[in-house]
Amino acid sequence: MLLRVLRVKQEDHRHSSTLKFLGIFLFLEAYISWILQMYEVMADGSLPAVDFSDGRGSIPDSEHKSLTNIHPKGFFIRHPPAPHKLDEDLTPESKLFQTIHMGAAVVDASRWTLIVDGLVERPFSINIEQLRQMPSQTVTSFHECYGSPINPPTKNVWRIGNVQWTGVPLRYLLSIARPDLERGLFVWSDGLDSGTFAGVTTDRYQKDLPIEKALSCEVLVAYEMNGQSLTKERGGPVRLVVPGWFGTNSTKWLCRLSVQTTRSMGPFTTVFYNELDPSDSEGIRRRPVWRVEPNSMIVRPRPDEVVLGPGYVEGWGRAWGEDEISRVEISLDGNTWKEANVALRKQFEWQLFTFRVQVDRSGRYHIQARAPDISGAQQPLTGRRNHVPTVQIWVESDSPKKSIPRGNGSR
Repeated sequence: MLLRVLRVKQEDHRHSSTLKFLGIFLFLEAYISWILQMYEVMADGSLPAVDFSDGRGSIPDSEHKSLTNIHPKGFFIRHPPAPHKLDEDLTPESKLFQTIHMGAAVVDASRWTLIVDGLVERPFSINIEQLRQMPSQTVTSFHECYGSPINPPTKNVWRIGNVQWTGVPLRYLLSIARPDLERGLFVWSDGLDSGTFAGVTTDRYQKDLPIEKALSCEVLVAYEMNGQSLTKERGGPVRLVVPGWFGTNSTKWLCRLSVQTTRSMGPFTTVFYNELDPSDSEGIRRRPVWRVEPNSMIVRPRPDEVVLGPGYVEGWGRAWGEDEISRVEISLDGNTWKEANVALRKQFEWQLFTFRVQVDRSGRYHIQARAPDISGAQQPLTGRRNHVPTVQIWVESDSPKKSIPRGNGSR
């Protein structure tokens, strides 16, 4: 249709009024198409079986009725294995890190409800059966822990995995609620966990998402991980999953989603999980811990591995970030870099890279990898939590010789 309009314009400039009318028509056509996509209207106009609010536009605060206990209470973290042990494409539950801030909520799934409210036309609540009857989506994504929420890390912690989530797209639930997109700039997410973290007491774990991210197709209200129902430790029965963003934004034990004008004022958005903005030359401005910047790790060779040479050293690793990684470069001296082979990204999963570099002498080498993304962002060599990985290896000739002392092989 647009091409037809252009042809009309080229053929006869005298028909400006007709063109103006067609331009308005095209705009309305595109706008209606966007509205239909936004609200995902079903062919028969029906909606899923949900419990809508009463005429006053409110829902009773009943989401906590499913909470039976918090156990264990307090902060808990389970570190993942070292990068050279994360060699599966899909990270098994046993190797995936765990971070629990105030204790794990024990939830009775049969009594669980999710409330969707705030600046919406149709606030509603649903139970687990209703949620599972809605259109589902499976997204494979890297899942990364930021590190300390109190003292932002300046070293790479590699709390990372690659998992498969299944659930209902958040934008589908929002399409039912019909948010006010002029005033509703953020979506708050509440968890059923409560308690004290780092001396701060709160009645809920609460995070927020900008509405643009909340409406992106990859964000899920998830009930499965790697094909299995979410366990208590993983935030079950239902959690939020925000691919491309740090795990702190993926609220566990989810019970409420609320469209709001401003950011949440809870401690996990104001006190914790904020970092200095590296673009601020004065080092004053802070920003929320949201999107994951480009990062990478070397899986092979292993730290302090002995390679026979001189010759070639082959290896592989993983790279990831909210934006797709455009390339990976390998260096043996920190100055000269050789491009590796990088797999294209599917959904938000980490990307495999492989390399083959020449070593022309015996002795110690430090292999480094850096991964810029398609936006041009680059891993720094030092000083940031996504600095380049370094793996130390040893090259020995085939001829017998005195063994070389070994040291710490990775950093």
